[in-house]
Amino acid sequence: MTARTADVLLVGAGAMSSTLGMLLKQLDPTLKIIMVERLDHVAQESTDGWNNAGTGHAAYCELNYTPQKPDGSIDTTKAFAINSAFELSLQFWSYLVEQKALPEPTNFINTAPHCSFVWGEKNVAFLRKRHELLSAHPMFADMQYSEDPEVIRGWMPLVMQNRKAGEAVAATRVSYGSDVNFGDLSRLMVEHLGHQPDFDLLVSHNVTALKKQPDGRWLVEVKNKADQHVTPITADFVFLGAGGGALPLLQKSGIEEGKGYGGFPVSGQWLVCTKPEIVEEHAAKVYGKAAIGAPPMSVPHLDTRIMNGKKSLLFGPFAGFTTKFLKNGSYMDLIKSVNLGNIGPMLSVGANNMDLTRYLISESLQSHESRVKALRAYFPDAREEDWELSIAGQRVQIIKKNPQGGGKLEFGTEVIISADGTLSALLGASPGASTAVQAMLSIIERCFKDRMESEAWQAKIKEMIPSYGQSLVEDTELLKTVRQRTLSVLQLQQD
Repeated sequence: MTARTADVLLVGAGAMSSTLGMLLKQLDPTLKIIMVERLDHVAQESTDGWNNAGTGHAAYCELNYTPQKPDGSIDTTKAFAINSAFELSLQFWSYLVEQKALPEPTNFINTAPHCSFVWGEKNVAFLRKRHELLSAHPMFADMQYSEDPEVIRGWMPLVMQNRKAGEAVAATRVSYGSDVNFGDLSRLMVEHLGHQPDFDLLVSHNVTALKKQPDGRWLVEVKNKADQHVTPITADFVFLGAGGGALPLLQKSGIEEGKGYGGFPVSGQWLVCTKPEIVEEHAAKVYGKAAIGAPPMSVPHLDTRIMNGKKSLLFGPFAGFTTKFLKNGSYMDLIKSVNLGNIGPMLSVGANNMDLTRYLISESLQSHESRVKALRAYFPDAREEDWELSIAGQRVQIIKKNPQGGGKLEFGTEVIISADGTLSALLGASPGASTAVQAMLSIIERCFKDRMESEAWQAKIKEMIPSYGQSLVEDTELLKTVRQRTLSVLQLQQD
């Protein structure tokens, strides 16, 4: 059987693979790229609008990115790193809009002010200090802060309706926060790629085998779900960007760098309201503090969502326990992922995170009434009949060996790259799609190192992402220039 050939094989058709494909095609239009997707359509798993919270994570409102240390101080390191990473995404999207590779930006990104809201003296003191630390830097200088109930009511009317009189409250707000439909963004990028020469998309195809060949190339077998026909593909470089499905594929590859990794699957659920009279009362993403014992991705938030031109409200997430690695996966995914290399770290993590497991199970068993009760902390007048439950996408948190022994559970994302740079996989969840450009650039830098150092690629990268190779944290004039451009091109309104 004659194998198809490719310079680059992208497994998965979500935010990560579409971003990597677009970057590489811009850098070298002659690259032959094949994208393989197990579902019938592009971006239907974790990237899809209803499976993804849709927040352009910029650390403006996500309080878990500024954790409070035992001594009471606040660590802002992650907030600056994530804000810088999101700025890379905004620059690349702006470039694609200017080049007509993406349509009118409102097709995938819209303004939704990013707000944080807390109550109680202790939490108010935390938010006040957080604002002082962040707003002292130009990166967060536009962040507003208030403890005045009337000012906050103007920012988030639903949140302040019939709230207890005299209650200590505080909020921050960045007016040019965004709501991103990563599903539509990915589909638009793949659509553009589909019009380029030497790009092929194979939907409804499962990867059944990956094997490194003596000549250094990868032989990947993909099976058509409709007729079970197997197509062999040889590729110089393979990227496993299949969301929760990346871990099993990484294990199939057998690369040394992937050994010892396991996955902890977590499902998500949202309360959704589509009633216009309620939806029009709220125009923001409002994040609070996570409950004690909750995983970082379970920070509660009441969000404006804009999908297919229609606004809705979303509240959650409510975590759930599952053994699936994908929403459209199998309950055997977790069991099949266990092997001699990762069973030690996985058992260690299981033993040390029983509270988390109990929390996830209790969350999944909640009644509609109890979920709406949680919503009322952010919308006191919420009625059960106005909200419906929606099942979000799966997230697989990383389990890896702990250098000190046993295993540890990671809640971020991690790029795995083979020693020879011919295969890469992205594992993990938050902040995910928001920082896809940074993650994919890190892969290009390591896996296409020689070409990335060429004058041609360096010039093109700087054209696409003007701040590339420079620090937006340290170079505040560059930050100002870059931000003015992206806010204008992407039509992110400011007050």
